Amino acid sequence: MQGRSSRQSWGPIAGATLAVGLGASFLYNLKQSRDAEQRHPPIGRFIEVEGVRLHYIEQGQGDPVIVFHGNGAMIQDFVLSGLVDALASRYRVIVFDRPGYGHSERPRRLWTARSYATLFSRALRSLGVERAVVVGHSWGTLVALALALEDASLIRGLVLVSGYYYPTARADVLLFSPPAIPVVGDVMRYTISPLIVRMILPKLVRHIFSPVAVPARFRRWFPMDLALRPSQLRAAAEDTALMIPSAVSMTGRYQDITMPVVIVAGSQDRVVNPERQSGRLHRALPQSEFVLLPGLGHMVHYSAPRTIADAVESLADCRGL
Repeated sequence: MQGRSSRQSWGPIAGATLAVGLGASFLYNLKQSRDAEQRHPPIGRFIEVEGVRLHYIEQGQGDPVIVFHGNGAMIQDFVLSGLVDALASRYRVIVFDRPGYGHSERPRRLWTARSYATLFSRALRSLGVERAVVVGHSWGTLVALALALEDASLIRGLVLVSGYYYPTARADVLLFSPPAIPVVGDVMRYTISPLIVRMILPKLVRHIFSPVAVPARFRRWFPMDLALRPSQLRAAAEDTALMIPSAVSMTGRYQDITMPVVIVAGSQDRVVNPERQSGRLHRALPQSEFVLLPGLGHMVHYSAPRTIADAVESLADCRGL
């Protein structure tokens, strides 16, 4: 009886301790988010489309080139890689923070690849964009493909880099999707998720760049603390959860894409299998070209920005298409 009484008395204490700990984590993460946004203010402009405030940069003049980043990233990914500079010498380059990333808003809705495509189609037309070459990296390739399927007249060609195109079983979906769950996920991303991600982030970054070393400019200048905000963790978790469904929804429609496509992948990509994803898409698209870069991983735009820029140039010069 005494042991039972002791356990009962400890129950409220443990509950109160947990509540205090979660409250302290909430306040800490909230302050960290505000500090991150002050350290890394917007670097571009804003446009509002369908009630969504989108942050984007625009550099250069000429034919339009649109760039979509992958999961967990933001505009700075392409600035630091050198891709924006490589393209802006000849083209009008527009890079968006996708909703929930960087300084773009993300209202509560189902953000499938098609949802992104609808939003960006209207954003691009508002910006006067016509016949653009669209570059997508990783999750951004799903956005690019959906845009090609939903509004083909807007696009001259696609450059798809390190993409995921066909559904597969993936452990990362189970590991990184929980913050997307309503209520429970909200509690997680404002309390324990930022702390956990901060601890494992160095290993994750090494994994996505592997087998190439993480570039010094990425380690020094990428605004990682923006990526750790609860708002961006929700965006990343939702994209993780909807990656496979988005691929499923488009797999049977790839044959409807008739514009020229350049598919780029690193032969040592450990995030997505280059042969099962990029190679398979190349075989499904007779009008595509497949560029497999030996010895490179998922972040090929850091090691070979010139290769991607050359791919854009080959499509931009296809005037008759």
